Amino acid sequence: MKNFITTIQNIWKIKELRNRILFTLAILLVYRFGSFVVLPGVNPAALQSAAEGRTANDLLGLINIFTGGAFNNAAIFALGIMPYITASIIIQLLGFAVPYFQRLQQKEGESGRKKINQITRILTVFITLVQGGGYLTYVKSIPGAISPDVPMSIFWFSNIVILSTGTIFAMWLGERITDRGIGNGISLLIMVGIIASLPSALVFEFQSQFTSGGGLFVFAIELIAFFVVTMATVLIVQGVRKIPIQFAKRMVGRGNRNIPQVGARDYIPLKVNAAGVMPIIFAQALMFLPMTVAQYFAGADGGMAASGLLRQLNNPFSFVSSVIAFLLVVVFTYVYTALLVNPQQYAEYLKRQNAFIPGIKPGKATADFIDSITTRVTFPGSIFLGIITILPAIVVAFGVNQAFAIFFGGTSLLILVGVVLDTLQQIESHLLMRKYDGLVKSGRLKGRSGMQGIGAPM
Repeated sequence: MKNFITTIQNIWKIKELRNRILFTLAILLVYRFGSFVVLPGVNPAALQSAAEGRTANDLLGLINIFTGGAFNNAAIFALGIMPYITASIIIQLLGFAVPYFQRLQQKEGESGRKKINQITRILTVFITLVQGGGYLTYVKSIPGAISPDVPMSIFWFSNIVILSTGTIFAMWLGERITDRGIGNGISLLIMVGIIASLPSALVFEFQSQFTSGGGLFVFAIELIAFFVVTMATVLIVQGVRKIPIQFAKRMVGRGNRNIPQVGARDYIPLKVNAAGVMPIIFAQALMFLPMTVAQYFAGADGGMAASGLLRQLNNPFSFVSSVIAFLLVVVFTYVYTALLVNPQQYAEYLKRQNAFIPGIKPGKATADFIDSITTRVTFPGSIFLGIITILPAIVVAFGVNQAFAIFFGGTSLLILVGVVLDTLQQIESHLLMRKYDGLVKSGRLKGRSGMQGIGAPM
């Protein structure tokens, strides 16, 4: 405890770090305030009543979690930063398939990154306009959600402009945090939205356990399990497989003598979870399709949506849905890792640097070796992601409330862990740069470097 207090004091002593933290907190406060400013002409109580009949893990429930409750509040930040995330994912996928975007991402350096950011912002505006219209359509479908005194033409035009402005302003806030604050701004906005519902979920779970007879002991067991799952997630997120490399020769001194390097400690770090949260996002997107199909056919055949396999798929906590989600995440983990990790590029880079993997021939043999290592390392990472995806359904089966269960896994837990590690890594860098002790006694924190695939640069 004494070391912790000393670390806090050291953080406060560094003026630049202190100002960055205070600036970040101020921006996050502005973002949270916007989550409660209601759109004109909308009755948020009607939306809250409609939301009570949904599960916390369906599509609209997930959007509400990521926006910190702004979705159900009909706030100006109802769409949150989600359109920007969608645009970033689209641009990232285009980088794998379209040569122009590949060139921008890999070969044009800083100028290419600026062009990608500009294209992402423009695409965000178009996506926001589409999603804004969809959100207002959803609001209109809820009885009593729109005031009858408001002309519909003014309602649609003004609120689409407000929603678009709110998303762009949230994007601007995130960029200001990245530039002048601490951590990745976009990721922090997502984390704040997720963590905003955690206190109420904890209180509700505590009350539920006492009401159902579980008591304080069961609630304590749940908290211990949550802590263990979080620590396991930290280990997987930070886990890397180090492939040692050795430089054949290196220039030493002023002469032209090439002296063989001795005792080199360079290595290629291959992440156990290189794909991040993207496989879960893709799997959940596919799992939501049956829900959409069920709602579409419910009008023509009301019994179809509530029967058989489709009903199981519509329930994210059912056994069938959990098995399919697990398999999809495992498959997508391998696919997305194959897109991210290019063994041929590693082999070419080592060749250009006059380096090699001990015992492996340069060229194709090196690429095949890295590919085999990546495949073996990806297996435990994919299994872990699959378990994390279905863990909420598992804990619900043991009596945990759905609102609290979603924090046991899925995108929520991975984003929370990744963003916290990334932010702590930046704080530690400031401390070590000024010769203070870091946040840990041994080793160094390894963040997610901006949360791959969550609206941040790779």
